[in-house]
Amino acid sequence: MQTSKFALFAAMGTAVGTTATFAQAETTDAWQLLEEIKIKEIVTETTYEVQKTFPEKMEERGKDILISGYAFPMLPGETIKELILVSDMGLCPLCGNGDHGANLQVTLAEPITNFDESIRITLRGNFKAVTDPETWQSAIMEDATIIVEG
Repeated sequence: MQTSKFALFAAMGTAVGTTATFAQAETTDAWQLLEEIKIKEIVTETTYEVQKTFPEKMEERGKDILISGYAFPMLPGETIKELILVSDMGLCPLCGNGDHGANLQVTLAEPITNFDESIRITLRGNFKAVTDPETWQSAIMEDATIIVEG
């Protein structure tokens, strides 16, 4: 089995105060939780299937979770509702290298109009398992809000 990679979309909003120590501890656990999802790809002459095994704690810890990273819009436009969040800007999932870091699709609770791709953000939202057997995508974050910028 291989550890899955994630596509993440996030949007940016108004910063809300939170302590860096709390956010750092929680966000480290969130990326680790995503990395614990296991994927097995099964290919035959006539079929293709992606089997996913989710950690038990994803159900209990996947609600109201904090995660930090760098985000960029999924689609261009004046308002942004979805982004891709990456754990580390140096590990780009869209640069053609298979050794990229985890990334996560994020859907914002409210669209935003201002977006700065150069700053690290912390989001609060709910993880949802992606059980589609035809994709490697394993999780998304829904109803996310930006709680810390920069």
